[in-house]
Amino acid sequence: MKPQFLYPILLLIGGVGYGCIELAARGYTHWTMVVLGGLCLAGLYRLDLALARLPLLVRAAAGAAMVTAAELAAGLVLNCWLGLRIWDYSREPMHLWGQICPRFSLAWYGLCLGSMLAFAAGRALAVRLRRRA
Repeated sequence: MKPQFLYPILLLIGGVGYGCIELAARGYTHWTMVVLGGLCLAGLYRLDLALARLPLLVRAAAGAAMVTAAELAAGLVLNCWLGLRIWDYSREPMHLWGQICPRFSLAWYGLCLGSMLAFAAGRALAVRLRRRA
């Protein structure tokens, strides 16, 4: 698939997908989390391509670090600076300013691992479809 089609699709899937995860887990979400989810999935795809020679578990760890960094940046702007109070991890062990914590970094690792497996499956399917054409 051409990048001009792929990245808008990744943004949409990441945004809607993460919004649905938050709705299922917390019962609510915020529109900024839909945007952040889309940006993270598109960025994760680029990261997966850039680190393609590394083992999957290492790529997933890099992805979790990227998502955690995005969560920290978003949290500092949205929660600390703008005072929106979208999330607060201050009761979690080893949190940083109430914006990130190991528990959720581990969750991001699982989501990154699953996403990267889905990326690989999608690329393999695209190759098979191109061979048939």
